Amino acid sequence: MERILKNLFLFLSKNKAMTQAAKKYGLRFGASRFVAGESLDMACDVIADLNRKGLAVTIDYLGEFIEDEQEAGKMAEECIEAIRMIGTNELDSQLSLKLTSMGLDVSEQVVMNNMRRILDEARDHRVFVTLDMEDFPRCQPTLDVFKTLKSEYNELGTVIQAYLYRTERDIEELDAYHPNLRLVKGAYKEPREVAFPEKKDVDENFKKIIKKHMQNGNYTAVATHDDSIIDYTRDLVKDQGISRDSFEFQMLYGIRTEKQLELAKEGYKVRVYVPYGTDWYGYFMRRLAERPANIAFVLKGLFKK
Repeated sequence: MERILKNLFLFLSKNKAMTQAAKKYGLRFGASRFVAGESLDMACDVIADLNRKGLAVTIDYLGEFIEDEQEAGKMAEECIEAIRMIGTNELDSQLSLKLTSMGLDVSEQVVMNNMRRILDEARDHRVFVTLDMEDFPRCQPTLDVFKTLKSEYNELGTVIQAYLYRTERDIEELDAYHPNLRLVKGAYKEPREVAFPEKKDVDENFKKIIKKHMQNGNYTAVATHDDSIIDYTRDLVKDQGISRDSFEFQMLYGIRTEKQLELAKEGYKVRVYVPYGTDWYGYFMRRLAERPANIAFVLKGLFKK
């Protein structure tokens, strides 16, 4: 049943009609647990609150299925405004974004122009930017953009997904760029031709790339809610004598909040991924697909009087 529900929600996450309906009707059906709000001001209030609790943040203005140059430009403007707000208010926050929202599916010129505008602003305000990873067909294009821009900007990182067969090779190739990488399991439905179908294999590959990237001496963001991966990372850095300044844990807003605070109190850097905006539907569906507990939470909210 769990696998059926996961596949269902991943299928629904790509439904454009539902995405448009969600924009129209706003945050409903429990989405507000995982999304900070529809406006930048609301998101900044959440960032400030998390900072007071000892948690760092990366903020993400949600947007998917951007196929128009003008719309991609508007998404870029929102990112630029977010960077300015972070800098002006001295918030402990980075920026995350999807290249499809910047025009990756429109043209190379559009996405590169938008990214350079954003990264110029990020450099001025000393705000780090991470390129989120999307589905497999967009993996190589994302890494190509990253490699080009990394030669121009220091304030840039990207994401590597443990469930892909190609991931270990990508870690090796990216080492030449001394990259700051967020390592994740992966949240898209991919065919077994390109991704490990079994969780145990994904977990083993996740551990392998965490160790490899850390031993390469590059900054590592371990993005997980899995206690076994968290414990593995803690044991690894202790055994290898790896400085706590060279890595951090990352978790999603609204998921395992107590664990986030616990790790922060233990002296680990913890960064919370905080999404906001009206285009929340696809993100919300993927969060439901990830954990049955998330589905149970939403269903409980629907029938609560």
